[in-house]
Amino acid sequence: MRSILIKDTTRDERDQIVRESLGYSEVSCEEPDGYDFYLPYIEGEMELKDLNMAYQAGYVMADLDHDRRSSSCTM
Repeated sequence: MRSILIKDTTRDERDQIVRESLGYSEVSCEEPDGYDFYLPYIEGEMELKDLNMAYQAGYVMADLDHDRRSSSCTM
C-alpha cells in the first residue's frame, strides 16, 4: 500500500484519494458527498488521521454534553 501522507503525495493525488474513497464516479459533474470535509487534507493543511480524529472527537463531546443534560438523577 502506498503512503497517503501529505509529504508523500501531490495535491492531485490527495484529491484522487478522497474521490476514490468517497466512491466518486467520473460520470457525475458534482463533487461527491463529504468532499468539502476533506479539503484541508487535499490542500495539504491537515493529515487524514487528524481530520478523522477531530470528527470523532466532535461526536464524543456531543455525547458527553447529552449525557450531562439528560441525567437520570433526581434531587
